[in-house]
Amino acid sequence: MSFKFTPTEIPEVVLVEATELRDDRGFFSEIYRESEFLGIGPFVQQNVSISNATVLRGLHYQVEPMGVGKLVTCLSGTIFDVAVDIRKDSPTYGKHITRELSGSKSLWIPSGFAHGFYAFYDNTVVLYRQTQYYSKEHDRSIYWKDPALDILWPGSNRPIVSEKDSRAPLLKDLK
Repeated sequence: MSFKFTPTEIPEVVLVEATELRDDRGFFSEIYRESEFLGIGPFVQQNVSISNATVLRGLHYQVEPMGVGKLVTCLSGTIFDVAVDIRKDSPTYGKHITRELSGSKSLWIPSGFAHGFYAFYDNTVVLYRQTQYYSKEHDRSIYWKDPALDILWPGSNRPIVSEKDSRAPLLKDLK
């Protein structure tokens, strides 16, 4: 099977599309092969989340020395996925990219980016492969509705958001 790697408007963030083999039963797809993903990974932790429709998770990141890259795949349902460049020395600092992910599409989000997503359907299943272990001590968030980011989230203006995410600081207030 093969993969198509397409840099986004922020070239470090890459859309990964896997080949799908379809028939009347559905489809089969290989969504990761280490030998094909040179420069993406290696991965040390894998997580899964299940979200209901209108759930918004993010925008999350980890500070150094526990900065984390993520390969995000939506296994069931569809998500509106967002990556925000928070590298202060980057020409794209504060800019974001968005993609709808489902099926055999994944998004590579390197360390130095905040990540979040919005679930369109109940029981949306998202798989995260991470380059670093989760560290509560290094875990941070940015307010999902930060006006400076100007992210056009889908759906209503009242997504279901965790207490932590609803109180997250603005990008300008990060230390």
